[in-house]
Amino acid sequence: MSSGNDCQPQTFTKPALGEKEVTDLVDRVFGLKVSWIRPLPSYDDQNFHVRVSRNKGAAEGADEYVLKITNSEDSQEPDLIEAQTRAMMFLSAEGFPSATPYLTKDGNVMSLELGDMGPGNKKYMVRLLTYLPGTPVAKIATNAQLFYEIGKLAASVDKALSEKFHHPSVKSLHRGQFIWNLANVPLLDRYIYALGQNKYREVVEQVIEQFKGKVIPKLSSFRACINHGDLNDHNILVDSSPASLENPQYRVSGILDFSDMSYGYYVFEVAIAIMYMMIESPDPLSVGGHVLAGFESVLPLTEEERSALFLLVSGRFSQSLVIAAHTALQYPENKEYLMITAKTGWKHLMKMFEVGQEAVEKTWFETAKAYTNHAPA
Repeated sequence: MSSGNDCQPQTFTKPALGEKEVTDLVDRVFGLKVSWIRPLPSYDDQNFHVRVSRNKGAAEGADEYVLKITNSEDSQEPDLIEAQTRAMMFLSAEGFPSATPYLTKDGNVMSLELGDMGPGNKKYMVRLLTYLPGTPVAKIATNAQLFYEIGKLAASVDKALSEKFHHPSVKSLHRGQFIWNLANVPLLDRYIYALGQNKYREVVEQVIEQFKGKVIPKLSSFRACINHGDLNDHNILVDSSPASLENPQYRVSGILDFSDMSYGYYVFEVAIAIMYMMIESPDPLSVGGHVLAGFESVLPLTEEERSALFLLVSGRFSQSLVIAAHTALQYPENKEYLMITAKTGWKHLMKMFEVGQEAVEKTWFETAKAYTNHAPA
């Protein structure tokens, strides 16, 4: 979802390679023959689902990958992309369902390539990642068990990365002005113009002011970690075992898109997961308790971290909605994808403020507490 290591959400850097260029690129860089190709939606990179055949079209030699062409701005930060890729490889080795890179002909995890022949002859970092099976959470009927599993996943991923992931490139994850880091909600002041003048803007301004007064001063008391930073409903894949048609049991089968990784705090990850899972529920205000219970089964929050949850979730809604509105003004042709969250996001953020922090927290914390005696297996 990200672009850039500074406060600019997105500049005109999105790749626009055609299918023939992509086919040639896969052959030239990775030494693989493309037999089938399909574009995938993306915020500001360019992604393709490709099937390759190593045995001159023989079906048994076919493999599936995602070709990820990073936007030209992020492509100027090879250490950051290296850290993201090494983190994926580390998590896969630790047993998480994360993609791994297919090495280039030169034995590297990525390659900087000259892209479309537009102005400036921009260069893009290219990776070929294993294709993960499963269905995005955005496309299924969610339930409490899945929300719990996603909370558990969020805590487990951050804990593994923070305690065991060591690589020289990890220092690049200190991204002080990165617009998608939850600590940077106050930076939204620069982009709020994109909302125009309306009731939505008033709520976001309220979120920003409360965030400055109540969250920023507490940051030093939160426990620091490496955040995945974008465990949203399109970045988590699941498969189901039909325990019953009415209430299937879901298992996470894929974790996608590590481009928002940065140093942050454990409580950021649970807030981000809660916000995106609210998008996928007919009863959004109840979701937080199930996600929180899953998270706390791995890593219980402190009282100070819990007290910031409401504003952190509201802050993530504000980031998503403001940056999408700002970016849609720059990229009107990608507006439909950029505004996915906005379809229900505004409704949920307004509802949270209408119900109020105290009542929302009561629902979340009581739901989470109920799990302590009846935790899922």
